[in-house]
Amino acid sequence: MAGSDVTREGVRGARPGREALTGARAGRRRRRRGGGRGEQPMVPDAAFSSYYGKPVLNKPTWKPLDIAGYLYLGGLAGASSLLAAGGQVTRRPGLAAPAKLGAAGAISLSLAALVHDLGRPARFLNMLRVFKPTSPMSVGSWVLSGYAPLALTAAATEVAGRYRLLGSAATAGAAVLGPAVATYTAVLLSDTAVPSWHEGYRELPYVFAGSAASAAAGLALVTAPAAEAGPARRMAVLGAALELGAFRTMKRRMGLLAEPFDQGRPRTLLRASEALTAGGAALALLSGALRDRRLAVAAGAALLTGSAALRFGVFHAGVASAEDPKYTVVPQRERMEARGR
Repeated sequence: MAGSDVTREGVRGARPGREALTGARAGRRRRRRGGGRGEQPMVPDAAFSSYYGKPVLNKPTWKPLDIAGYLYLGGLAGASSLLAAGGQVTRRPGLAAPAKLGAAGAISLSLAALVHDLGRPARFLNMLRVFKPTSPMSVGSWVLSGYAPLALTAAATEVAGRYRLLGSAATAGAAVLGPAVATYTAVLLSDTAVPSWHEGYRELPYVFAGSAASAAAGLALVTAPAAEAGPARRMAVLGAALELGAFRTMKRRMGLLAEPFDQGRPRTLLRASEALTAGGAALALLSGALRDRRLAVAAGAALLTGSAALRFGVFHAGVASAEDPKYTVVPQRERMEARGR
């Protein structure tokens, strides 16, 4: 009873018309006060920012020399195995032999760079404990584990001049896995949250494939006799066309996220890559027409350097896009607005 008295007293002491309204009654009261008109927002749309201007993502901790070098050398190795197999089938030993040796050397250095970045060889071996088809890192680790012994065997039998049948089988096996070795790193980058890598998922494998072909052709032009370098010259032209065309298509499609490729160090590296790759392909054609060994060497050097500049430019552009929160938040907002429409 005492509680009831207190409740009634509290009601009697309340000021009429001041009760807190909730639910539908509150909505009707607000509509009556506003005359039924829609409410206007009192706070303007917030301008883009992040907490204290800090990056939204943690930038990649990979060492540029190790990982960009790993990307470049893996592409060089994989495409060189294709040239080696082609030279072997068409009876061009002057082309096949240096391509086999180049593939073996490049994949060895590539694995060394990867292990150096990981810190301990055991970390690479740990990735082989399971096979996960949905993980580019897992698939790539297994591809490398299958490819490297084949490339090394092909090179060893070439140097020894013995076990030709084993060497031919190893060369063919390395050529089968070569395209995957040359391009899986593009899928690996695209699978990260780094904005300018992730958004390039459609074209980046083609960019890396063209870059790998250009590098392998460049190595062959430097080392193979001019009379046997015809496949290398053709690969140089096709690789350069694929790399340059796919890269420009990728940048056009990416919109805002293409900006890091055109700023600072990435811009310098990628402009140099375009000039060296296009110039190297032109020199390769000219060297074939004139049968000029010096032009072939110059073309090969330009193609090798241009391919390396592309990989380093793509690496640094991705890091720059992770450091600036704009490249993470603005595309997210645009996607949300598009879904809302």
